[in-house]
Amino acid sequence: MKKINKTLFFSFVLSGILAAFTSCGSKENNIPPVLTTTNVSEITGNSVKSGGIITSDGGSNVTARGVCWSISANPTTSDNKTSDGTGTGTFSSSISGLISGTTYNVRAYAVNSTGTGYGNVYEFTTTGPVTDIDGNTYETVTIGTQTWMVGNLKSTKFRTGESISNVKDSSAWRIATFSAWCDYNNDTINGTLYGKLYNWAAINDARNITPVGWHIASHAEWTTLVNFLGGESAAGAKLKEVGVVHWKTPNTGATNNTGFTALPGGKRDPSGAFGSLGDNGYWWTSTENSTTPTSVWFWYMSFDNTTVHKDYDSKMYGRSVRCVKDIN
Repeated sequence: MKKINKTLFFSFVLSGILAAFTSCGSKENNIPPVLTTTNVSEITGNSVKSGGIITSDGGSNVTARGVCWSISANPTTSDNKTSDGTGTGTFSSSISGLISGTTYNVRAYAVNSTGTGYGNVYEFTTTGPVTDIDGNTYETVTIGTQTWMVGNLKSTKFRTGESISNVKDSSAWRIATFSAWCDYNNDTINGTLYGKLYNWAAINDARNITPVGWHIASHAEWTTLVNFLGGESAAGAKLKEVGVVHWKTPNTGATNNTGFTALPGGKRDPSGAFGSLGDNGYWWTSTENSTTPTSVWFWYMSFDNTTVHKDYDSKMYGRSVRCVKDIN
């Protein structure tokens, strides 16, 4: 019986072990990154936000990641894409330059030495502008499940084509139980920038001051918006226009990351006096206060905090209006 050469034997065994490890490593490295796509949000006429969550690098470092998009069903990195860093974990992506009223598909991607992994696909449609009966055009933005106008209403006519009364005189405003509007300080420049101030008779008029397919947001719809953005104490930061061109310094916390672009259009008191331009923005709702029928719910934001406040007050005030899209 021949003796086994121990050196050759151990060499053979070692080679087998190394081959096994190499094989295992090779299989691991053949896996592209594993990831999911973050649902789209803050949809406007030309932009949207998304991102991804990379749960596995597939055995080698993630060297590129982002989202890709196109009008086709399964976009790839050969289509439009963002570049949002490297590595695993969660990342955010901002897409811009889109065409309004267009349906797109988007998904996250991640690249390692083996290949490219893709997340699930989300379909979305960019919003389109809306025009009121006076010919004023408004961009729109989708926040959560709601689509809002970007900008306060400027219409001076009802849907029927009839004019809403422009009441400039303070004494006339005090007794205006009919539908009325005005520009802040009766200055048309203010009306163009901040929108019109309406009394609640105009809000409640059956002839309707909003464009077809849109309505004045109810108290419940404002509540839905605010809750989606983290509650009253946080939502103002995400809704207010950034900077101090229109808002008074310091315009605390404003990021406008929703694209809502809230402006401080001020108000007109029941006495007919104007006030708070630059300090506060006030928006009527379409909801009367059930416990005090002579008053209506409204929401407001201020230059010195991040809160969206709610309150109710007299129907004789003049306040701004934001419209939200009808649900089909």
